[in-house]
Amino acid sequence: MTEPTVADAINRVYGSLQAENADIDLRIVTLKTALARAGLKETVFDPTKLAHNNRSGRKLMQAYFRQRGVKVKFATS
Repeated sequence: MTEPTVADAINRVYGSLQAENADIDLRIVTLKTALARAGLKETVFDPTKLAHNNRSGRKLMQAYFRQRGVKVKFATS
């Protein structure tokens, strides 16, 4: 079984966010591992794919991920 890529891990996070944060901590660990394998320090999310695409929702997501060791940025249109 192959390890998920960063893109796969991000897609899984999107799915978890859409499912009211089901297994979000597991998805964050998977993302953190994929980032480390790729030699990356941060990840970029598309805000249009978020369940709560407002400033407070994005800031809450950044803080939650940061507490778990993943730096989050958001793509700009």
